[in-house]
Amino acid sequence: MKILFISDVYFPRINGVSTSIRTFVKQMQAMGHDVHLIAPDYGKKTEDDAWIKRIPARKIYFDPEDKLMKFGAVIDTLSDLRKEKYDLIHMHTPFVAHYLGLKLAHLLDVPCVETYHTFFEDYLHLYLPIIPKPIAKALARLISQRQCNKVDAIVAPSQPMLHVLREYGITTKGEVVPTGLQAHSFEKADGKAFRAKYGIEQDRPMALFVGRVAFEKNIGFLLQMWVHLIKKMPN
Repeated sequence: MKILFISDVYFPRINGVSTSIRTFVKQMQAMGHDVHLIAPDYGKKTEDDAWIKRIPARKIYFDPEDKLMKFGAVIDTLSDLRKEKYDLIHMHTPFVAHYLGLKLAHLLDVPCVETYHTFFEDYLHLYLPIIPKPIAKALARLISQRQCNKVDAIVAPSQPMLHVLREYGITTKGEVVPTGLQAHSFEKADGKAFRAKYGIEQDRPMALFVGRVAFEKNIGFLLQMWVHLIKKMPN
């Protein structure tokens, strides 16, 4: 199949959506699919640029780490994209990418699916603090419902996420497709050497958190639970 991914975020911007997209694209390409991506231009090259079309983008004042593709630049790409004869459009974010995907799927008369990566109702008020939390949550639910009911299928990374989307009133066909891990990334790991380097006994339990320091990672909750865990397991 010839598949087009569209996202409002990708490397060099580091987050879970970027990682998920790269993981799926690499695996799909290995299976023989022709997969391409449309993403914002951050002004930096990445290892994946051979299969990425970068769109001029502007900074977001309340979220300076991210960029938003310029709508005019997106419209300018439609003519070229129509010539590519994609079999499937797959959107990964609900901003410019969502509306470009819908438009392109309509022009090509092909299915479009969307992955719901982020639990927006819990985080929208953190990025837009001028909006009261109850209103932000309701707004996130309403927008999610309207957007997801306009695509042919939705993809959720977990069953609880799909359950939440059903509670929103989303009736579109849905599938759970967890983001996998690149196992080869851990092949050279040496647990004994790590323990020896940092003076940790071989039988002492260890825990590891890997992620960004950001609101949506809920690190505060992790630290609270860690306090209780240490009381039960002092070692």
